[in-house]
Amino acid sequence: MYQIDLAITGVSSFVADPISIDEWATAYKVPDRQAEGKFLDGKMVEKILGIKSKSWAPDVFKDPQVVVNTTKEALSRAGVEPDDIDAAIIVTCSPFMVQLDQDAFLLYKEIGLKDDIVPILLGAGCAGFARAMALAAKMTAKKILVISYSLSSLYTQTDVYKQNSTHPYGKSLWMSAALFSDGVSAVVLEKKDAPTGYSFYSRDSLQFGQEAGFDDPLIHYTGSGAWAPPGTADCEELSCFAMAGPKIKEYYIKGMTLNHQQMLALQPNYLNEVKKLYTHQASPILTNAFLDTLIKDYGISRDKMGINVVKYGNLVSTSTIKLLDDDLNAGVLESGDKICISVVGAGPERGAFIIPVEVSNSSFSSAGAGAKQHHPNTMFDLV
Repeated sequence: MYQIDLAITGVSSFVADPISIDEWATAYKVPDRQAEGKFLDGKMVEKILGIKSKSWAPDVFKDPQVVVNTTKEALSRAGVEPDDIDAAIIVTCSPFMVQLDQDAFLLYKEIGLKDDIVPILLGAGCAGFARAMALAAKMTAKKILVISYSLSSLYTQTDVYKQNSTHPYGKSLWMSAALFSDGVSAVVLEKKDAPTGYSFYSRDSLQFGQEAGFDDPLIHYTGSGAWAPPGTADCEELSCFAMAGPKIKEYYIKGMTLNHQQMLALQPNYLNEVKKLYTHQASPILTNAFLDTLIKDYGISRDKMGINVVKYGNLVSTSTIKLLDDDLNAGVLESGDKICISVVGAGPERGAFIIPVEVSNSSFSSAGAGAKQHHPNTMFDLV
């Protein structure tokens, strides 16, 4: 746990116009194991997962230009040029290219970052923003760019998510396709001359609160590496985002509670002192359960806390940034307001931070129509 001297000076995000979960289920065709030859309808998917719609647009997100455009808008809102950036961090668990950090090389070039900016690609999931913040806080760079994206529709539309007898979690793989969604976001951080807030990060591998370390990765994706390389018999079946349901519930509830307790230790009245609290949008049930506990125990307003998982699905590391971006667009936040972001995710890992947002409201004057501008102009046609 430590003080940080950072401020958020630019934010941008893009998600697709949400499609209803019924529309998604009709197109995706999840086999109904209780009725051979039939498929789960949207009503059943909503009953199980709680989401009503999701961001799902493989034709849009297959082109890296959507990431480039979103990032350039964040830079513009921060009032900086690519040449002004001293360090850059990419956060994704679903890269376009899986080896040698090639996403970083490609995107840095297209964004126009200087050649001496070291490629940093964090293979992180839902807690990726906390990992990136912990890293940024220890850098000497003055202006740091954080880029996050989830390409869920490109990864999960294959048949191995519907019928898979090899993966240990094969029967529930369809839930990953239904819950995880597409999203892109970018944040510009700027170093300040004095402390601005607090941050902490933990892997919980040696100790989880007062208990022994947490030893489940939460998301099991064991294919395509050296243990099951491409071309081997089980590679495709094991190359899936599989949620360890009970373990995720255990880690989310306790991890978010520990995040809260550690923020109280750093800043005892933080819930009243920050303008908004953004928590990771794991699922409607888990997210609301934690937020309802805070409301009951501390009497804070529900308006102080954002939620978007019901509408967009789980946007992975983009989820909290999208909440922040929407509030800036709506004029809910003003430059100088402090926010708290608290997340947990696969790894396992978790973290939280309090940070000021210093983004001019005038930079959001084109909000509303702006989202459409993110659509790619086709850098090249990825299949």
